[in-house]
Amino acid sequence: MSLQSGQPAPQFTLVSSELKEVSLADLKGQKVVLHFFPMAFTGVCTTQLCTLRDHFSFYEGINAQVLGVSVDSPFTLAKFKEENGYQFPLLSDFNKTVSTAYGAIYDEFVLGLKGVSKRAAFVIDEEQNIIYAEVLESAGDLPNFEAIEELLK
Repeated sequence: MSLQSGQPAPQFTLVSSELKEVSLADLKGQKVVLHFFPMAFTGVCTTQLCTLRDHFSFYEGINAQVLGVSVDSPFTLAKFKEENGYQFPLLSDFNKTVSTAYGAIYDEFVLGLKGVSKRAAFVIDEEQNIIYAEVLESAGDLPNFEAIEELLK
């Protein structure tokens, strides 16, 4: 079953590209913009995160924490973050628990790869309830950034 607006956000603790643990519980009291992406260093994923990077001042201006999540290792995510100048943490869901909890995981992806995060976006409010949920079946599609920003205004 996919997550819907109004539901409590599944809690998680993941390792970031800075090799530090990031827990959703620690972010209570601020909005969280959570973006899942299939794989670092791929075209559409880079576009997704560069869009967040290029609009980062908007999110920063409303005190929203932006987080990127994929099943890549934290070491791969660190290089991806460095090469693209992302200002927000990238979190490694290497064990696929968070992607699964959010309903954002492919059973099978391209080239027979299994357990890859789907492209998805969630906005979590200050009380840690989901107020926006978008899980995309096609890895070639991008989340609706305009709808997310409009909701947060």
